[in-house]
Amino acid sequence: MRKTATLIVLLFSILSVFAEDVSFTASAPKQVVQGRPFQLTYTVNQRSKDLRAPDMPNFEVLAGPYSSTSTNISMVNGDMTTSYTQTYTYTLLANETGTFTIPAATIMVGKTQYQSTGLKIEVLPPDQPADNGSTGQAERQQMQDAGGSISKDNIFIRTLVTKTTVSEQECLLLQYKLYFAGVDVSQFTNNTKIPEFTGFLKQEIDLGQIQTELEHYNGRNYNTAVLYQTLLYPQHSGDLQIDPASFEAIIRVQNRAQVRSIFDDFFGSYTNYTKQLTAPGITIHAKPLPAGKPEGFLGGVGQFSMDSKISTNSLKANEAVTLTLTIKGTGNLKLVKTPSVDFPEGFEVYDPKVNNNFKTTTSGITGSKTIEYLAIARATGEFTIPSVKFSYYDTKTGQYQTLATQPYTLNVERGAEDQTTVSTNIAVNKENIKQLGTDIRYIYTGSMPEHKKPLLVFGTLPYLLCFLVPLLIAIILFIAFRHQLKERADIRRMKYKRAGKVVQKRLKNARQLLQKGDKTAFYEEIERALIGYLSDRLGIATADLNRQNIIQILTEKNISQDILQQLGKTLDDAQFARYAPSADSHQMQTLYDQTADIIEQLETKKL
Repeated sequence: MRKTATLIVLLFSILSVFAEDVSFTASAPKQVVQGRPFQLTYTVNQRSKDLRAPDMPNFEVLAGPYSSTSTNISMVNGDMTTSYTQTYTYTLLANETGTFTIPAATIMVGKTQYQSTGLKIEVLPPDQPADNGSTGQAERQQMQDAGGSISKDNIFIRTLVTKTTVSEQECLLLQYKLYFAGVDVSQFTNNTKIPEFTGFLKQEIDLGQIQTELEHYNGRNYNTAVLYQTLLYPQHSGDLQIDPASFEAIIRVQNRAQVRSIFDDFFGSYTNYTKQLTAPGITIHAKPLPAGKPEGFLGGVGQFSMDSKISTNSLKANEAVTLTLTIKGTGNLKLVKTPSVDFPEGFEVYDPKVNNNFKTTTSGITGSKTIEYLAIARATGEFTIPSVKFSYYDTKTGQYQTLATQPYTLNVERGAEDQTTVSTNIAVNKENIKQLGTDIRYIYTGSMPEHKKPLLVFGTLPYLLCFLVPLLIAIILFIAFRHQLKERADIRRMKYKRAGKVVQKRLKNARQLLQKGDKTAFYEEIERALIGYLSDRLGIATADLNRQNIIQILTEKNISQDILQQLGKTLDDAQFARYAPSADSHQMQTLYDQTADIIEQLETKKL
């Protein structure tokens, strides 16, 4: 019965795959190099047929489509989930430079036709050959020289700003962008020095996960990555100097010795070097704002709009009215002062309530500032709230602009005669003076309540426990936290203990890349998982990882040669499959299983 029930659940889980919404997507690199093959992949989450690729006149189809399928069944806490993926892969070649669009493809799932997403691909020109006819040969020779001398043309950082001449308080974007080619940047150390940006108000932008892209610069194609970016607002006019920034990178360079296998490639054919990279300084010229600032100028620089509304035009005495202003746009919203509203006499005015809704983007701070002005009518009659003016400096037109709200007319009528209390719905309470009584308050002649004996009396058990229990808790917490801090101080031990969790997270990322069919990223993640795991378990920094000390330590730890050979085979398979055009999801799954098996074996060993 159990087997039958399990079979039924499995059958329904598999059938549920086909009840899911159909997803048909296309993926390809955003940038490619002219004359270099690349892959265009179509992915669908249902069984499909009759794929019809669009016309691609700007690209030459070298091979494809290669079709592969994968089914993943997992059970978590008794809940079984099943996913199915079918991929179609083309190998393309771009014959000319420019930005081109690949239209949507179509496919049949059952009796329904579905359309994929379109793609936009930028084709970069190839690297210009060196003067001696051999591209980069001298630079590669320099990188391979003893001492790890690395050419400045192979890796450098540029300081990029959106503009070098701005107005005072005008936003500009600064980026430190890494360019590298022919080298592998494994990581950056904590020895990073960012300048103080004296004379600027800065607003850093979160980069999230750093992404690399291709860029053609000075006749060569580089991998690029933004390392740091921030918005800067000049606080005064004049020439403002931004000092250089420095970053320390660990670079992985291939040795000159001939590589005999991928096992040698990992343990002996690469050397890690620490390289100090400097981003040059730059001068920003800040122009003063033009003279003749209009009425209502509150320091705003950018592009803004303003709306207003009022809660009511008719009210009674001692009732509240709220005027709301909303300033929207892009610029130095955080520095804009709150406009003032001239309420007429006879109104009791409270401090305005400001609600900011800002979002930081590479174009600047955008969003809205909402101000609520609360006033209570203390007199009757017809009153007018005059127009509210807001002036700002428009960075596009180079002129001051003035925005104004419409005037509002209020009709205040007499309230109830017995109304003595004023209340509002925004936590503002006001009470008129009300006489509670005028008679003499006589002396109380009734019986007095019985006086209870206090619970805590000096010398009793409850009194002593009030001192002993907190003291005992404090001693226990001190011992526990001291032990925890001692363990955290031992960084090597912490890495050793967390190595298993870290590698499981990387294997989980590799599993997701496997399901997406991202082959290149999958093989890179598998290699990082193995290298990072060995580094943490053996207590060896990535920069010092080499074949001699790895083999020596593993031998001392009584690790069998079978495990070392299996590790080498896994790396061989990863390197081969990474460049093999026929690699499919089955080979990727096999490599994933091999890696997980190696990690599982090493976890049982005392390293």
